[in-house]
Amino acid sequence: MAVTLRDVALRAGVSRSAVSRAFTEGASVSAKMRRKVERAAAELGYSPNALASSLTTGRTKLIGLVSNNFHNPIFLEVFDLFTRGLQERGLRPLLVNLSDETDPEASVRMLRQYSVDGVIVASSTLPPGFSQAFRAAGVPVVHSFGRHAPQPMVHVVGIDNVECGRMAARELLARGYRRVSFLGGPEAATSTQDRLAGFAEELAGCEGAQMCHSFASAYSFQAGRAEMARLLAIGPAQEAYFCGDDVLSIGALSAIADTALQVPADIGIIGLNDMEMAGWENIALTTIRQPVAQIIQASIAFVVAMLDDPARTPEAQLFPCEVIERRTLRPHAL
Repeated sequence: MAVTLRDVALRAGVSRSAVSRAFTEGASVSAKMRRKVERAAAELGYSPNALASSLTTGRTKLIGLVSNNFHNPIFLEVFDLFTRGLQERGLRPLLVNLSDETDPEASVRMLRQYSVDGVIVASSTLPPGFSQAFRAAGVPVVHSFGRHAPQPMVHVVGIDNVECGRMAARELLARGYRRVSFLGGPEAATSTQDRLAGFAEELAGCEGAQMCHSFASAYSFQAGRAEMARLLAIGPAQEAYFCGDDVLSIGALSAIADTALQVPADIGIIGLNDMEMAGWENIALTTIRQPVAQIIQASIAFVVAMLDDPARTPEAQLFPCEVIERRTLRPHAL
């Protein structure tokens, strides 16, 4: 039979309430009493019941981890880092799939049923209204990979997607490309809009540069492959493409491989994220690295701070990106 709190109390020679306090964070209990209880628990192999503890403390230590793009392999890395980071702080992640979800209020109701202590929205495609709905309901929330704003409504941690668009344009221009295109993710995604805006802005100042753009239906391999195949079928290829995500880039490379064209001899490709797959030898994608680990660490730090101070004023924290050179662009022009 399972060892109970009563068994520990009997072994330690103390009351059950003393055992409960010893395993309740922040409860009033002497160091001597805590050692006695912990020793008895270890001898009996007792572990405190987390759900029962939540009834005493009013906290579940559950953090809702919300996303909507499970087709993008980078989220395997994102969820790995988030879950390990939360668990290291004694918190428990509750993974929520919001693919095809359009009603933020339904998401709030669902997570409130689990009495989560906080929420991390990990998405660059969910609109700001999703995270703002949690804040309006009184749930501490952080929007990771969200859209930057000078005065954010919720805590936002991520990158400057407009600047990333500029970086991609500068990189292509420095390598002598002049006929270029932006192949973005879903047109409604704020990350797509901002990356396109920065790309177009930088190219507008370059005499002789010609630009066009198109959008894939999702941030996925199949969507990137389908859109590049469509572009190659309707006309001559551009000299280079800024694909608004690594997984789109890899899909585009697959479509190009079905033709007589070569990368980078005929077409240049630059992506964004620097997901693990981008560095595989058979892909070797030149890309803009998004510092995913730093974004996740900062997001967790924000949500932990809000557990003690839910009314903390929302902040935006941005991290710089860098170009990672591999083999899908030609060398810089001399």
